[in-house]
Amino acid sequence: MSEKTIFAKIIDREIPATIVYEDDRALAFRDINPGAPTHILVIPKKPIDMIENLDESDEALVGHLVVVAKKIAKDEGLTNGYRLVFNNGAEAGQSVFHIHLHLLGGRQLAWPPG
Repeated sequence: MSEKTIFAKIIDREIPATIVYEDDRALAFRDINPGAPTHILVIPKKPIDMIENLDESDEALVGHLVVVAKKIAKDEGLTNGYRLVFNNGAEAGQSVFHIHLHLLGGRQLAWPPG
């Protein structure tokens, strides 16, 4: 990734975000345009543009993002369920090309999603 994404700028604290979780591999913050009452983005600190560009060495990192999302869901009181979503590419709705896991909950979510 040649140019810094908005998510990289959030990681580097160049722009503000409402951070709900951080460790050495991941950062999670509230989405500024939420699609549900709870909408949190969980991102790796490692810059990876798209899911399709993951390699096998990223397996543990992506699993870590899911575990972090589970912890946040518990902390947020999402006891009736929640949805985890990765978008890959523009047609899937990916608008920031730094992989991110959406944690959505707090209301009944429709299916199919799109």
